[in-house]
Amino acid sequence: MSFLQVRNIHHTYFTKDTATTALSDISLTVEEGEFVSFLGPSGCGKTTLLSIIANLIKPTEGTVLLENKPVSTLKNDIGYMLQQDYLFPWKTIEENILLGLKLSKQLNEKTKTNTLNLLKQMGLNGGIEKQLPKQLSGGMRQRVALVRTLATEPKLLMLDEPFSALDYQTKLKLEDLVSNTLKAFGKTAILVTHDIGEAIAMSDRVFLLSPRPGRIYKTFEIPKELKRLSPFHARNHEAFQGIFQTIWKELESLEQTTEKSRTPS
Repeated sequence: MSFLQVRNIHHTYFTKDTATTALSDISLTVEEGEFVSFLGPSGCGKTTLLSIIANLIKPTEGTVLLENKPVSTLKNDIGYMLQQDYLFPWKTIEENILLGLKLSKQLNEKTKTNTLNLLKQMGLNGGIEKQLPKQLSGGMRQRVALVRTLATEPKLLMLDEPFSALDYQTKLKLEDLVSNTLKAFGKTAILVTHDIGEAIAMSDRVFLLSPRPGRIYKTFEIPKELKRLSPFHARNHEAFQGIFQTIWKELESLEQTTEKSRTPS
């Protein structure tokens, strides 16, 4: 039995006058410890699918099971990391990273110590825990957001374009840090990204979604020689360009199809 099972997901957004189908017949599985990415044209439903898996949106049809249990019955098993860090500006870094533990009633001396140690493992030491978010750079704030997400020990981590607002050098460093941290903790993760290189460098598999309504168009298995490397080194491996070009051409084809369908005949 797969760790995560997404079964026949269909989702339509309804307004007073319209019905827009965002996702149609999405089925996939993710194994424990696996890192997968959702890639596709803008508006293909990547974030909607992520939100359904995280139980933030109830799908029109279909089910999502984590360890064979409906995600709707789970409490603290899924962590979410977004493009914005959403740190509370009036709280110290320590108060921010302990917030999830406090809300889920898991805060005690042991979990507090573990979380502060994780902050140091992220390279955030020297009294940073007593500072306010405005005193940190964007990359440092995202590291804090990751610590806050991991503090409650979620079984599944959802990453919704967490590096897209960062400069390129910081983004590359954080890709390595996040990848190495998740591997060290044996975490299962799903990444939504527009960046083909990021998806290849960080993932075990990449799911390419078709334009709206989103469907699984193709699944790409990342070569073993890339999986063994950190994201930074994977980008420099000779096999990287081959898989990049393959996914690029498929994505270009999907986007051209989308443009043709929008052009009046």
